[in-house]
Amino acid sequence: MVRADEGWEEFLRNGSGTPPTLALEVDPVRVLLVEDEVRLADNVRRGLAAEGFVVDVVHDGVEGLFRAQVDSYDVVVLDIMLPGLNGYEVCRRLRAAGVWSPVLMLTAKDGEYDQADALDLGADDYLTKPFSFLVLVAHLRALIRRGAPVRPTVLEAGDLTLDPASRTVCRSGVELTLTPREFGVLHFLMRHRGDGVSKADILESVWDPHYEGDENVVEVYVSYLRRKIDQPFGRCAIETVRGAGYRLAAGGG
Repeated sequence: MVRADEGWEEFLRNGSGTPPTLALEVDPVRVLLVEDEVRLADNVRRGLAAEGFVVDVVHDGVEGLFRAQVDSYDVVVLDIMLPGLNGYEVCRRLRAAGVWSPVLMLTAKDGEYDQADALDLGADDYLTKPFSFLVLVAHLRALIRRGAPVRPTVLEAGDLTLDPASRTVCRSGVELTLTPREFGVLHFLMRHRGDGVSKADILESVWDPHYEGDENVVEVYVSYLRRKIDQPFGRCAIETVRGAGYRLAAGGG
């Protein structure tokens, strides 16, 4: 006897036959699936349709962004590695445009920083490939139950704020001008505010996982940040953690 989940895994792999039917009832909802793997996208579309979902499929980020902005969807299933615009950028632009349909990131990436980036940019949930169809449906139903309230994704540490969508940083209501690298370092520190992070962690997230240069470049950019977000305001948000790295004070210094 084949379990329902096993049946779905076989269907997603081969794309043949009739999709298994889940025992759970799902109210009809509109789903936008943005996935460049055509076979996988078609199998997911057929499976969701069999469960009562109304599914539109596009295969690149530019079209996905356009459809999500002009049509009303209950949930968007968004791959990260897309042609045209990647999923991170699509999600960022949607939130910047005030589109708050729940977003489920669907990707082969499984690093914790990839997940943190997706969530900080406004995604609501994250599922890695290969995935169980039962789990996908459960995630979608959970997102639909929560709905899509308008909410900011702004990171805050006291009066220091960082908006990943608009890429703006403010201290005491004053907008600050940061370079892209400075913004990246501050973004990482604010995502982990209150926790000590190493130079290696910062390099891997902000520079490149395969960066082979001197890790002291992090010290240089921390110094730049302190001159912009701390010194003019008499604050000390970025603390040096002896033998570890840095910590951004949860209260903003």
